[in-house]
This record gives sequence, C-alpha cells and structure tokens, in this order.
Amino acid sequence: MRLSSLADYAVVIMAAAARHCGAERVHAARLAEETGLPAPTVQKVVSKLTAARLLRSARGAGGGLKLARPAAAITLADIVEAVEGPIALSACSEHGRNDCTLADACVVRPNWPAVNQALRGALAGVPLTQLAEMAP
Repeated sequence: MRLSSLADYAVVIMAAAARHCGAERVHAARLAEETGLPAPTVQKVVSKLTAARLLRSARGAGGGLKLARPAAAITLADIVEAVEGPIALSACSEHGRNDCTLADACVVRPNWPAVNQALRGALAGVPLTQLAEMAP
C-alpha cells in the first residue's frame, strides 16, 4: 500500500500547520514556503482538509488557517481519509462496489472489513502531534 501524493502532501501540510498550533493563524502561502510544496497544490489540499473539518479557514485581517481541533485529537487516519476517502485495501470491500468478477464466489471478501479496520486502527494510533515533532 502506498499513499497518493496528495495524501502525503496533506500529512506534510497538517504537520506544518500543527507546528503553528496555539499561535496566530497561518496562511497557505506560508505553509507552501515551509513545506516546499507548490502554492496551488497547498491550496488544493487545504481545501480538502477544510472540507473534512481538520482545518478552519478565516478571511480578512487576522485570517488564515488553524487546526479545527487540537493536534492530539487529529490522527493520520483522519488526514488520509480527508484526501483519499474511506481506508480500504480492496475496492470490493467498499459499500456499493460490486464490480469484481469474483464477487459471487469470493471467500476472501468477508475478511476485508476486518483487514481494513485493522489498517485504519493502526493509522488512527498515530496522532498529528507525533507527525509534527521536529527532527533533532
């Protein structure tokens, strides 16, 4: 399993935003500068993170971005799902997806929800505070 580039960027952006937690709001341009990501990419990812209610955006004087809740209450699973949607290793385990030619005879399919839950649990065990820690 590999995260998409946008999910990876979302983690990097959220970690940078978390380092500003408790301080003044931070602008997307500053996050782009701090992360080395192109400003349009940061804007696109910030839009997804705001829609997922992980970031709060305010316009005008004193505006910018802030975490929507404490960094300790945001997990890697939250961030990945904000960009990728529900965590699922196999498309057949997604609700409403029945496009697999083996669906009627597949004996593995009933096990995918448990596998997906284990993966989500592992990602949910990594708080944003850990991701935002500065390297020594």
